[in-house]
Amino acid sequence: MNTVEPIRDMDLVLDVADYLKGKNERDYVLFMFGIYTGLRISDILKFRVRDVKDKDAVYIREKKTGKEKRFPINSELKPIVDRYIQGKRDFEYLFKSPCYPNKAISRQQAYNILTDAGRVFGISAIGTHTLRKTFGYHMYQQNHDAVTLMEIFNHADISITLRYIGINQDNKDKAIKGLTYKKRGRR
Repeated sequence: MNTVEPIRDMDLVLDVADYLKGKNERDYVLFMFGIYTGLRISDILKFRVRDVKDKDAVYIREKKTGKEKRFPINSELKPIVDRYIQGKRDFEYLFKSPCYPNKAISRQQAYNILTDAGRVFGISAIGTHTLRKTFGYHMYQQNHDAVTLMEIFNHADISITLRYIGINQDNKDKAIKGLTYKKRGRR
C-alpha cells in the first residue's frame, strides 16, 4: 500500500474541487464532505440523506473504532450538501452508486474518483485518506491546535497526529534545506 499525503497547496485543493464539480456533482460533494469533516471514507459512505437533512451536526459511530462521534456540519459545507440533497429521498445514500438502486459507492470507487482527479493535477500520493489528511493539514495550518486535531482523529499522541498530517515531514524538510556549512561573511 502506498502512503498518501494531504493536498498541502490550497489552490490545488480548490482546483481539484472545481474539476470534480464540473465532472460529477456526487464526486464533488464527496470530496468536499471529506475535506470539511475529516471522517474516514468508510464512515462517509454510510451517510444517507436523512443523516444530514436539516441538521447542523451529525452523530455517527465510527466503523474502525466503534466510538460514537459528533461533528458539526461546517458553514461552508452546509449549502453544498443542502443543494445536493434537494429532490433526493431520505433513505437514499448520499454517495449513491449508479449501478445499484440503493447502495453507496464502494471504497474502491471513491479511490478511483480521487486517483483520476489526482492524475489530472499530477498528484501521485493520493487516495481516500487524502481527504482526511487534507482536512487535518489545513486545520492545523489555520489554528496550530494539534491537541484538538488529535482528539478529532482519536489519536493517542500528538506526534502521531503531526506525522499523519505531514507536519513532521514538512519540518524535517525545512530543517534539512536550511542546513549550511558556510561561515557567515565567507564565500
